[in-house]
Amino acid sequence: MADAPLLELRGITKRFPGVVANDHVDFELAKGEVHALLGENGAGKSTLMNILYGLYHPDEGEIRLNGKPLRIDSPRAAIDNGIGMVHQHFMLIPVMSVAENIVLGVEPHSGPFLDLDTAQARVRELSERFGLAVRPEARIDSISVGMQQRVEILKALYRGAEILILDEPTAVLTPQEAEELFAIVRSLQAEGKSIIFISHKLNEVLKIADRITTLRFGKEVATVPREGATQEGLARMMVGREVVLRVEKPPAQPGEPLLVAEDLIVVDDRGLEACRGISLEVRAGEIVGIAGVDGNGQTELIDALTGLRHPASGRIVVGGRDVTDATAREVLDNGMGHIPEDRQLRGLVLDFSLAENLALHDFRKPPDSRFGWLFPRRLVQRARRLLAEFDVRGGGPETPAASLSGGNQQKVVVAREVSRDPRVLLAAQPTRGLDVGAIEFVHRRLVTERDEGRAIVLVSFELEEILSLSDRILVLYEGRIVGEYQPDVSEEELGFAMTGGLENEAA
Repeated sequence: MADAPLLELRGITKRFPGVVANDHVDFELAKGEVHALLGENGAGKSTLMNILYGLYHPDEGEIRLNGKPLRIDSPRAAIDNGIGMVHQHFMLIPVMSVAENIVLGVEPHSGPFLDLDTAQARVRELSERFGLAVRPEARIDSISVGMQQRVEILKALYRGAEILILDEPTAVLTPQEAEELFAIVRSLQAEGKSIIFISHKLNEVLKIADRITTLRFGKEVATVPREGATQEGLARMMVGREVVLRVEKPPAQPGEPLLVAEDLIVVDDRGLEACRGISLEVRAGEIVGIAGVDGNGQTELIDALTGLRHPASGRIVVGGRDVTDATAREVLDNGMGHIPEDRQLRGLVLDFSLAENLALHDFRKPPDSRFGWLFPRRLVQRARRLLAEFDVRGGGPETPAASLSGGNQQKVVVAREVSRDPRVLLAAQPTRGLDVGAIEFVHRRLVTERDEGRAIVLVSFELEEILSLSDRILVLYEGRIVGEYQPDVSEEELGFAMTGGLENEAA
Protein backbone atom coordinates (compact mmCIF):
# COMPACT_ATOMS: atom_id res chain seq x y z
CA MET A 1 0.00 0.00 0.00
CA ALA A 2 1.46 3.40 -0.97
CA ASP A 3 2.34 5.88 1.77
CA ALA A 4 0.86 8.92 -0.01
CA PRO A 5 -2.96 8.85 -0.11
CA LEU A 6 -4.55 8.22 -3.49
CA LEU A 7 -7.65 10.14 -2.46
CA GLU A 8 -8.18 12.80 0.24
CA LEU A 9 -11.34 14.48 1.48
CA ARG A 10 -10.57 17.46 3.70
CA GLY A 11 -13.07 19.35 5.85
CA ILE A 12 -16.11 18.19 3.88
CA THR A 13 -19.29 19.89 5.11
CA LYS A 14 -22.79 19.44 3.69
CA ARG A 15 -25.94 21.02 5.09
CA PHE A 16 -29.57 20.28 4.32
CA PRO A 17 -32.52 22.20 5.77
CA GLY A 18 -32.43 21.53 9.50
CA VAL A 19 -29.60 18.96 9.23
CA VAL A 20 -25.80 19.07 9.03
CA ALA A 21 -25.22 15.77 7.21
CA ASN A 22 -21.40 16.12 7.11
CA ASP A 23 -19.56 18.35 9.56
CA HIS A 24 -15.91 19.00 8.52
CA VAL A 25 -15.20 15.34 7.74
CA ASP A 26 -11.69 14.15 6.79
CA PHE A 27 -11.20 10.87 4.94
CA GLU A 28 -8.39 9.36 2.93
CA LEU A 29 -7.87 6.27 0.80
CA ALA A 30 -4.59 4.60 -0.17
CA LYS A 31 -4.01 2.72 -3.42
CA GLY A 32 -4.97 -0.94 -3.12
CA GLU A 33 -6.74 -0.37 0.20
CA VAL A 34 -10.17 -1.41 1.41
CA HIS A 35 -11.24 1.44 3.69
CA ALA A 36 -14.54 0.92 5.52
CA LEU A 37 -16.82 3.84 6.34
CA LEU A 38 -18.83 2.84 9.39
CA GLY A 39 -21.72 4.58 11.10
CA GLU A 40 -25.33 4.47 12.24
CA ASN A 41 -28.22 4.99 9.84
CA GLY A 42 -28.22 8.71 9.04
CA ALA A 43 -24.64 9.27 10.26
CA GLY A 44 -23.68 10.85 6.92
CA LYS A 45 -21.87 7.96 5.21
CA SER A 46 -23.86 7.96 1.97
CA THR A 47 -23.93 11.77 1.84
CA LEU A 48 -20.13 11.88 2.00
CA MET A 49 -19.81 9.36 -0.81
CA ASN A 50 -22.50 11.07 -2.89
CA ILE A 51 -20.32 14.20 -2.68
CA LEU A 52 -17.31 12.21 -3.89
CA TYR A 53 -19.40 10.81 -6.75
CA GLY A 54 -20.70 14.24 -7.79
CA LEU A 55 -24.34 13.74 -6.80
CA TYR A 56 -24.06 16.45 -4.13
CA HIS A 57 -21.82 19.49 -3.95
CA PRO A 58 -20.07 20.23 -0.62
CA ASP A 59 -20.74 23.53 1.12
CA GLU A 60 -17.17 23.51 2.40
CA GLY A 61 -14.07 21.36 1.97
CA GLU A 62 -11.76 19.98 -0.68
CA ILE A 63 -11.25 16.74 -2.63
CA ARG A 64 -7.72 15.80 -3.75
CA LEU A 65 -6.78 12.96 -6.10
CA ASN A 66 -3.09 11.99 -6.35
CA GLY A 67 -2.28 15.12 -4.38
CA LYS A 68 -4.05 17.50 -6.77
CA PRO A 69 -7.27 19.42 -6.02
CA LEU A 70 -10.25 17.97 -7.87
CA ARG A 71 -13.68 19.44 -8.53
CA ILE A 72 -16.35 16.78 -9.06
CA ASP A 73 -19.59 18.43 -10.17
CA SER A 74 -21.32 15.40 -11.69
CA PRO A 75 -21.15 11.58 -11.79
CA ARG A 76 -19.66 11.94 -15.28
CA ALA A 77 -16.76 13.92 -13.79
CA ALA A 78 -16.30 11.23 -11.13
CA ILE A 79 -16.27 8.46 -13.74
CA ASP A 80 -13.82 10.42 -15.92
CA ASN A 81 -11.48 10.55 -12.91
CA GLY A 82 -11.72 6.81 -12.27
CA ILE A 83 -14.31 6.85 -9.47
CA GLY A 84 -17.21 4.40 -9.68
CA MET A 85 -20.09 3.86 -7.26
CA VAL A 86 -22.39 0.90 -6.63
CA HIS A 87 -25.48 2.25 -4.91
CA GLN A 88 -27.40 0.37 -2.23
CA HIS A 89 -30.47 0.32 -4.48
CA PHE A 90 -29.26 -0.70 -7.92
CA MET A 91 -29.53 1.50 -11.01
CA LEU A 92 -30.30 -1.17 -13.61
CA ILE A 93 -32.91 -1.43 -16.38
CA PRO A 94 -34.79 -4.71 -15.74
CA VAL A 95 -35.88 -5.42 -19.33
CA MET A 96 -32.37 -5.07 -20.76
CA SER A 97 -29.64 -7.70 -20.75
CA VAL A 98 -26.58 -7.75 -18.51
CA ALA A 99 -24.31 -6.66 -21.37
CA GLU A 100 -26.67 -3.88 -22.48
CA ASN A 101 -26.79 -2.47 -18.94
CA ILE A 102 -23.02 -2.56 -18.55
CA VAL A 103 -22.19 -0.77 -21.83
CA LEU A 104 -25.12 1.68 -21.69
CA GLY A 105 -23.84 5.13 -22.67
CA VAL A 106 -20.46 3.84 -23.90
CA GLU A 107 -21.70 1.23 -26.38
CA PRO A 108 -19.48 -0.35 -29.04
CA HIS A 109 -20.98 0.28 -32.50
CA SER A 110 -20.90 -1.35 -35.88
CA GLY A 111 -21.86 1.57 -38.07
CA PRO A 112 -24.97 3.18 -36.58
CA PHE A 113 -25.97 0.00 -34.71
CA LEU A 114 -25.04 -1.48 -31.34
CA ASP A 115 -22.40 -4.18 -31.76
CA LEU A 116 -23.94 -6.60 -29.24
CA ASP A 117 -21.45 -9.40 -29.95
CA THR A 118 -18.51 -7.12 -29.11
CA ALA A 119 -20.31 -5.83 -26.01
CA GLN A 120 -20.94 -9.37 -24.75
CA ALA A 121 -17.34 -10.39 -25.48
CA ARG A 122 -15.97 -7.41 -23.53
CA VAL A 123 -18.26 -8.09 -20.60
CA ARG A 124 -17.32 -11.77 -20.58
CA GLU A 125 -13.60 -10.90 -20.63
CA LEU A 126 -13.98 -8.39 -17.78
CA SER A 127 -16.06 -10.76 -15.65
CA GLU A 128 -13.50 -13.56 -16.05
CA ARG A 129 -10.61 -11.23 -15.17
CA PHE A 130 -12.16 -10.14 -11.88
CA GLY A 131 -13.97 -13.38 -10.99
CA LEU A 132 -17.42 -11.86 -11.50
CA ALA A 133 -19.25 -14.73 -13.14
CA VAL A 134 -22.22 -13.30 -15.08
CA ARG A 135 -24.11 -14.28 -18.22
CA PRO A 136 -23.90 -11.27 -20.59
CA GLU A 137 -27.06 -12.30 -22.46
CA ALA A 138 -29.27 -12.77 -19.35
CA ARG A 139 -32.03 -10.23 -18.66
CA ILE A 140 -31.67 -8.27 -15.42
CA ASP A 141 -35.17 -9.21 -14.22
CA SER A 142 -34.28 -12.91 -14.47
CA ILE A 143 -31.13 -12.92 -12.30
CA SER A 144 -30.64 -12.86 -8.53
CA VAL A 145 -29.93 -9.77 -6.44
CA GLY A 146 -26.35 -10.93 -5.93
CA MET A 147 -25.87 -11.20 -9.70
CA GLN A 148 -27.37 -7.73 -10.18
CA GLN A 149 -24.77 -6.35 -7.80
CA ARG A 150 -22.03 -7.97 -9.85
CA VAL A 151 -23.45 -6.22 -12.91
CA GLU A 152 -23.24 -2.88 -11.09
CA ILE A 153 -19.60 -3.55 -10.19
CA LEU A 154 -18.84 -4.51 -13.79
CA LYS A 155 -20.50 -1.28 -14.99
CA ALA A 156 -18.01 0.70 -12.95
CA LEU A 157 -15.02 -1.41 -14.00
CA TYR A 158 -16.05 -1.21 -17.67
CA ARG A 159 -15.78 2.60 -17.38
CA GLY A 160 -12.25 2.37 -15.98
CA ALA A 161 -12.89 2.77 -12.24
CA GLU A 162 -9.77 2.63 -10.09
CA ILE A 163 -11.66 3.72 -6.97
CA LEU A 164 -14.86 1.79 -6.24
CA ILE A 165 -17.46 2.98 -3.70
CA LEU A 166 -19.66 0.15 -2.41
CA ASP A 167 -22.66 1.64 -0.56
CA GLU A 168 -24.11 -0.87 1.95
CA PRO A 169 -23.25 -3.68 -0.49
CA THR A 170 -24.51 -6.57 1.66
CA ALA A 171 -27.81 -4.99 2.76
CA VAL A 172 -29.76 -6.94 0.12
CA LEU A 173 -27.59 -10.08 0.02
CA THR A 174 -27.95 -13.47 1.64
CA PRO A 175 -25.00 -14.64 3.81
CA GLN A 176 -23.81 -16.86 0.96
CA GLU A 177 -23.92 -13.96 -1.52
CA ALA A 178 -22.10 -11.74 0.98
CA GLU A 179 -19.24 -14.24 1.19
CA GLU A 180 -19.05 -14.27 -2.62
CA LEU A 181 -18.90 -10.46 -2.58
CA PHE A 182 -15.98 -10.51 -0.12
CA ALA A 183 -14.08 -12.81 -2.47
CA ILE A 184 -14.76 -10.37 -5.31
CA VAL A 185 -13.54 -7.43 -3.20
CA ARG A 186 -10.30 -9.28 -2.45
CA SER A 187 -9.76 -10.03 -6.15
CA LEU A 188 -10.33 -6.35 -7.00
CA GLN A 189 -7.84 -5.37 -4.30
CA ALA A 190 -5.31 -7.83 -5.72
CA GLU A 191 -5.70 -6.06 -9.09
CA GLY A 192 -4.74 -2.76 -7.44
CA LYS A 193 -8.22 -1.28 -7.12
CA SER A 194 -9.00 0.91 -4.10
CA ILE A 195 -12.34 0.34 -2.40
CA ILE A 196 -14.48 2.38 -0.03
CA PHE A 197 -16.78 -0.06 1.76
CA ILE A 198 -19.76 1.69 3.39
CA SER A 199 -21.37 -0.45 6.07
CA HIS A 200 -22.87 -0.61 9.54
CA LYS A 201 -22.15 -4.34 10.00
CA LEU A 202 -19.28 -4.72 12.43
CA ASN A 203 -18.38 -8.31 11.57
CA GLU A 204 -18.13 -7.43 7.88
CA VAL A 205 -15.77 -4.48 8.23
CA LEU A 206 -13.54 -6.48 10.56
CA LYS A 207 -13.43 -9.21 7.92
CA ILE A 208 -12.77 -7.12 4.82
CA ALA A 209 -11.30 -3.69 5.69
CA ASP A 210 -7.70 -2.55 6.12
CA ARG A 211 -8.78 0.61 7.95
CA ILE A 212 -12.08 1.72 9.44
CA THR A 213 -13.38 5.29 9.74
CA THR A 214 -16.42 5.86 11.96
CA LEU A 215 -18.93 8.69 11.58
CA ARG A 216 -21.46 9.76 14.23
CA PHE A 217 -24.03 12.54 13.70
CA GLY A 218 -22.13 13.69 10.59
CA LYS A 219 -18.74 14.00 12.33
CA GLU A 220 -15.65 11.82 12.06
CA VAL A 221 -15.10 9.99 15.34
CA ALA A 222 -11.91 8.05 14.56
CA THR A 223 -9.95 6.12 11.94
CA VAL A 224 -8.45 2.86 13.21
CA PRO A 225 -6.62 -0.08 11.62
CA ARG A 226 -8.43 -3.41 11.53
CA GLU A 227 -5.73 -5.01 13.67
CA GLY A 228 -6.76 -4.71 17.29
CA ALA A 229 -10.28 -3.45 16.51
CA THR A 230 -13.20 -5.26 18.14
CA GLN A 231 -16.95 -5.32 17.53
CA GLU A 232 -17.56 -3.86 20.99
CA GLY A 233 -15.12 -1.01 20.44
CA LEU A 234 -16.51 -0.15 17.00
CA ALA A 235 -20.08 -0.28 18.32
CA ARG A 236 -19.13 2.16 21.07
CA MET A 237 -17.63 4.56 18.51
CA MET A 238 -20.69 4.29 16.27
CA VAL A 239 -23.36 4.77 18.90
CA GLY A 240 -21.54 6.70 21.61
CA ARG A 241 -22.45 4.21 24.34
CA GLU A 242 -22.09 0.56 25.26
CA VAL A 243 -24.20 -1.67 23.01
CA VAL A 244 -25.51 -5.10 23.99
CA LEU A 245 -24.62 -7.31 21.03
CA ARG A 246 -26.48 -10.34 22.42
CA VAL A 247 -30.23 -10.57 22.88
CA GLU A 248 -31.22 -10.98 26.52
CA LYS A 249 -34.70 -12.37 27.02
CA PRO A 250 -36.61 -14.33 29.65
CA PRO A 251 -38.00 -17.78 28.75
CA ALA A 252 -41.15 -17.71 26.62
CA GLN A 253 -44.56 -18.31 28.16
CA PRO A 254 -46.56 -19.61 25.15
CA GLY A 255 -50.33 -19.26 25.22
CA GLU A 256 -53.09 -20.07 22.76
CA PRO A 257 -52.35 -20.55 19.04
CA LEU A 258 -52.81 -17.24 17.19
CA LEU A 259 -51.50 -18.32 13.77
CA VAL A 260 -52.18 -21.74 12.29
CA ALA A 261 -51.29 -22.91 8.77
CA GLU A 262 -52.38 -26.35 7.63
CA ASP A 263 -50.94 -28.20 4.63
CA LEU A 264 -50.29 -25.02 2.61
CA ILE A 265 -49.49 -25.38 -1.06
CA VAL A 266 -48.49 -22.07 -2.66
CA VAL A 267 -47.38 -21.59 -6.28
CA ASP A 268 -44.89 -18.97 -7.42
CA ASP A 269 -45.13 -16.53 -10.33
CA ARG A 270 -44.09 -19.28 -12.74
CA GLY A 271 -46.91 -21.57 -11.61
CA LEU A 272 -44.54 -23.94 -9.78
CA GLU A 273 -45.10 -25.14 -6.22
CA ALA A 274 -42.93 -23.00 -3.93
CA CYS A 275 -44.55 -24.19 -0.67
CA ARG A 276 -45.35 -27.88 -0.59
CA GLY A 277 -47.59 -28.87 2.28
CA ILE A 278 -46.38 -26.47 4.99
CA SER A 279 -48.03 -26.75 8.41
CA LEU A 280 -47.07 -24.58 11.36
CA GLU A 281 -48.48 -23.14 14.56
CA VAL A 282 -47.39 -19.98 16.37
CA ARG A 283 -48.68 -19.29 19.88
CA ALA A 284 -49.19 -16.10 21.81
CA GLY A 285 -46.02 -15.11 23.63
CA GLU A 286 -43.46 -16.88 21.44
CA ILE A 287 -41.13 -16.08 18.55
CA VAL A 288 -40.93 -18.77 15.88
CA GLY A 289 -37.95 -18.34 13.55
CA ILE A 290 -38.01 -19.63 9.99
CA ALA A 291 -34.52 -20.40 8.76
CA GLY A 292 -33.55 -21.30 5.23
CA VAL A 293 -31.39 -20.40 2.28
CA ASP A 294 -33.02 -17.71 0.13
CA GLY A 295 -35.31 -19.10 -2.57
CA ASN A 296 -36.71 -22.06 -0.65
CA GLY A 297 -40.27 -20.76 -0.43
CA GLN A 298 -39.93 -18.02 2.20
CA THR A 299 -41.32 -15.24 0.00
CA GLU A 300 -44.33 -17.26 -1.12
CA LEU A 301 -45.06 -18.40 2.44
CA ILE A 302 -44.96 -14.79 3.68
CA ASP A 303 -47.24 -13.69 0.83
CA ALA A 304 -49.76 -16.44 1.64
CA LEU A 305 -49.82 -15.72 5.38
CA THR A 306 -50.38 -11.99 4.79
CA GLY A 307 -53.05 -12.31 2.07
CA LEU A 308 -50.83 -11.09 -0.76
CA ARG A 309 -51.04 -14.46 -2.51
CA HIS A 310 -53.83 -17.03 -2.17
CA PRO A 311 -52.68 -20.60 -1.55
CA ALA A 312 -53.59 -23.27 -4.07
CA SER A 313 -54.77 -25.41 -1.16
CA GLY A 314 -54.56 -25.58 2.61
CA ARG A 315 -55.86 -23.37 5.39
CA ILE A 316 -54.70 -20.26 7.29
CA VAL A 317 -56.21 -19.18 10.63
CA VAL A 318 -55.32 -15.87 12.34
CA GLY A 319 -56.73 -15.26 15.80
CA GLY A 320 -59.29 -18.03 15.42
CA ARG A 321 -60.64 -16.76 12.08
CA ASP A 322 -60.11 -18.50 8.74
CA VAL A 323 -58.38 -16.00 6.41
CA THR A 324 -57.33 -18.42 3.68
CA ASP A 325 -59.15 -16.49 0.95
CA ALA A 326 -59.09 -13.07 2.62
CA THR A 327 -57.55 -9.98 1.03
CA ALA A 328 -54.38 -8.44 2.43
CA ARG A 329 -56.40 -5.64 4.05
CA GLU A 330 -58.78 -8.16 5.66
CA VAL A 331 -55.83 -10.13 7.04
CA LEU A 332 -54.31 -6.96 8.50
CA ASP A 333 -57.65 -5.88 9.96
CA ASN A 334 -57.94 -9.29 11.63
CA GLY A 335 -54.78 -8.69 13.66
CA MET A 336 -51.80 -9.40 11.39
CA GLY A 337 -48.81 -7.05 11.34
CA HIS A 338 -46.38 -7.36 8.45
CA ILE A 339 -42.81 -6.05 8.23
CA PRO A 340 -42.08 -6.90 4.56
CA GLU A 341 -38.70 -8.11 3.33
CA ASP A 342 -38.50 -5.29 0.73
CA ARG A 343 -39.19 -1.97 2.46
CA GLN A 344 -39.23 0.04 -0.76
CA LEU A 345 -41.40 -2.29 -2.83
CA ARG A 346 -43.98 -3.25 -0.20
CA GLY A 347 -43.24 -1.31 2.96
CA LEU A 348 -43.47 2.33 1.90
CA VAL A 349 -44.87 4.72 -0.68
CA LEU A 350 -41.64 6.63 -1.26
CA ASP A 351 -43.30 9.81 -2.55
CA PHE A 352 -45.59 10.00 0.51
CA SER A 353 -44.59 11.82 3.69
CA LEU A 354 -43.58 9.89 6.79
CA ALA A 355 -46.88 10.84 8.44
CA GLU A 356 -48.80 9.40 5.49
CA ASN A 357 -46.71 6.23 5.46
CA LEU A 358 -47.23 5.70 9.18
CA ALA A 359 -51.00 5.93 8.61
CA LEU A 360 -51.17 3.71 5.52
CA HIS A 361 -53.15 0.89 7.13
CA ASP A 362 -55.44 2.74 9.49
CA PHE A 363 -56.10 6.15 7.90
CA ARG A 364 -59.77 5.22 7.41
CA LYS A 365 -60.35 4.69 11.13
CA PRO A 366 -60.68 7.11 14.08
CA PRO A 367 -58.81 9.13 15.20
CA ASP A 368 -57.15 9.59 11.78
CA SER A 369 -60.49 10.09 10.04
CA ARG A 370 -64.21 10.22 10.70
CA PHE A 371 -67.25 10.16 8.38
CA GLY A 372 -64.89 10.08 5.40
CA TRP A 373 -62.89 13.13 6.52
CA LEU A 374 -59.14 12.78 7.02
CA PHE A 375 -57.45 14.85 9.75
CA PRO A 376 -53.88 15.59 8.58
CA ARG A 377 -52.92 17.34 11.83
CA ARG A 378 -53.64 14.14 13.78
CA LEU A 379 -51.49 12.15 11.34
CA VAL A 380 -48.63 14.57 11.94
CA GLN A 381 -49.00 14.44 15.73
CA ARG A 382 -49.01 10.65 15.73
CA ALA A 383 -46.05 10.53 13.35
CA ARG A 384 -44.01 12.92 15.50
CA ARG A 385 -44.52 10.63 18.51
CA LEU A 386 -43.59 7.45 16.60
CA LEU A 387 -40.55 8.99 14.91
CA ALA A 388 -39.20 9.95 18.34
CA GLU A 389 -40.08 6.60 19.93
CA PHE A 390 -38.37 4.60 17.16
CA ASP A 391 -35.45 7.05 16.76
CA VAL A 392 -36.09 7.74 13.05
CA ARG A 393 -33.49 10.27 11.87
CA GLY A 394 -33.25 12.44 8.78
CA GLY A 395 -36.61 14.21 8.76
CA GLY A 396 -39.94 14.98 10.34
CA PRO A 397 -43.56 14.01 9.71
CA GLU A 398 -43.76 15.97 6.43
CA THR A 399 -40.47 14.58 5.04
CA PRO A 400 -40.87 12.30 1.96
CA ALA A 401 -39.94 8.71 2.74
CA ALA A 402 -37.63 8.64 -0.30
CA SER A 403 -35.27 11.17 1.32
CA LEU A 404 -34.43 8.92 4.30
CA SER A 405 -31.55 6.47 4.44
CA GLY A 406 -32.46 2.82 3.91
CA GLY A 407 -32.09 2.00 7.60
CA ASN A 408 -34.33 4.86 8.68
CA GLN A 409 -36.93 3.80 6.10
CA GLN A 410 -36.87 0.38 7.76
CA LYS A 411 -37.44 1.98 11.17
CA VAL A 412 -40.55 3.72 9.79
CA VAL A 413 -41.97 0.39 8.63
CA VAL A 414 -41.22 -1.26 11.99
CA ALA A 415 -42.79 1.69 13.84
CA ARG A 416 -46.01 1.49 11.81
CA GLU A 417 -46.45 -2.26 12.15
CA VAL A 418 -45.61 -2.51 15.85
CA SER A 419 -47.70 0.53 16.80
CA ARG A 420 -50.81 -1.10 15.29
CA ASP A 421 -50.76 -3.55 18.23
CA PRO A 422 -51.18 -6.69 16.09
CA ARG A 423 -52.01 -10.09 17.54
CA VAL A 424 -49.62 -11.76 15.06
CA LEU A 425 -46.49 -10.00 13.79
CA LEU A 426 -44.74 -11.41 10.72
CA ALA A 427 -41.26 -9.89 10.63
CA ALA A 428 -39.41 -10.64 7.38
CA GLN A 429 -35.78 -9.46 7.50
CA PRO A 430 -36.72 -6.87 10.18
CA THR A 431 -33.15 -5.62 10.69
CA ARG A 432 -32.04 -5.59 7.05
CA GLY A 433 -30.12 -2.37 6.51
CA LEU A 434 -30.07 -1.38 10.19
CA ASP A 435 -27.00 -0.37 12.20
CA VAL A 436 -25.96 -2.10 15.40
CA GLY A 437 -27.77 0.35 17.69
CA ALA A 438 -31.00 0.09 15.69
CA ILE A 439 -30.72 -3.71 15.56
CA GLU A 440 -30.42 -3.75 19.36
CA PHE A 441 -33.57 -1.59 19.58
CA VAL A 442 -35.61 -3.74 17.15
CA HIS A 443 -34.55 -6.97 18.86
CA ARG A 444 -35.58 -5.62 22.26
CA ARG A 445 -38.87 -4.41 20.82
CA LEU A 446 -39.66 -7.83 19.30
CA VAL A 447 -38.97 -9.49 22.65
CA THR A 448 -41.20 -6.92 24.37
CA GLU A 449 -44.00 -7.60 21.87
CA ARG A 450 -43.60 -11.34 22.51
CA ASP A 451 -43.79 -10.81 26.26
CA GLU A 452 -46.98 -8.77 25.82
CA GLY A 453 -48.65 -11.80 24.21
CA ARG A 454 -48.01 -11.32 20.51
CA ALA A 455 -47.29 -14.33 18.28
CA ILE A 456 -44.23 -13.46 16.22
CA VAL A 457 -42.97 -15.12 13.05
CA LEU A 458 -39.36 -14.17 12.30
CA VAL A 459 -38.03 -14.83 8.80
CA SER A 460 -34.34 -14.00 8.48
CA PHE A 461 -31.29 -15.05 6.51
CA GLU A 462 -29.10 -14.01 9.47
CA LEU A 463 -28.51 -17.22 11.40
CA GLU A 464 -27.26 -15.31 14.43
CA GLU A 465 -30.53 -13.36 14.53
CA ILE A 466 -32.62 -16.52 14.23
CA LEU A 467 -30.67 -18.27 17.00
CA SER A 468 -30.68 -15.35 19.43
CA LEU A 469 -34.33 -14.27 19.04
CA SER A 470 -36.30 -17.47 18.39
CA ASP A 471 -38.01 -19.65 20.96
CA ARG A 472 -38.49 -22.33 18.30
CA ILE A 473 -36.83 -22.64 14.89
CA LEU A 474 -38.39 -24.18 11.78
CA VAL A 475 -36.12 -24.98 8.84
CA LEU A 476 -37.51 -24.50 5.34
CA TYR A 477 -35.94 -26.41 2.45
CA GLU A 478 -37.36 -26.63 -1.06
CA GLY A 479 -40.79 -25.51 0.11
CA ARG A 480 -41.06 -27.95 3.02
CA ILE A 481 -40.45 -27.68 6.75
CA VAL A 482 -37.74 -30.29 7.26
CA GLY A 483 -37.00 -29.81 10.94
CA GLU A 484 -37.88 -28.06 14.20
CA TYR A 485 -35.18 -27.03 16.67
CA GLN A 486 -34.67 -25.32 20.01
CA PRO A 487 -32.57 -22.13 20.01
CA ASP A 488 -29.59 -23.93 21.57
CA VAL A 489 -29.05 -25.83 18.30
CA SER A 490 -25.60 -25.34 16.74
CA GLU A 491 -25.13 -23.31 13.56
CA GLU A 492 -23.60 -26.40 11.96
CA GLU A 493 -26.68 -28.55 12.62
CA LEU A 494 -28.99 -25.80 11.42
CA GLY A 495 -26.89 -25.21 8.30
CA PHE A 496 -26.92 -28.95 7.56
CA ALA A 497 -30.73 -28.94 7.58
CA MET A 498 -30.96 -25.70 5.57
CA THR A 499 -28.88 -27.13 2.73
CA GLY A 500 -30.91 -30.32 2.43
CA GLY A 501 -28.77 -32.61 4.56
CA LEU A 502 -31.77 -34.15 6.32
CA GLU A 503 -33.52 -34.82 3.01
CA ASN A 504 -30.40 -36.49 1.62
CA GLU A 505 -30.03 -38.64 4.73
CA ALA A 506 -33.65 -39.75 4.47
CA ALA A 507 -33.14 -40.64 0.82
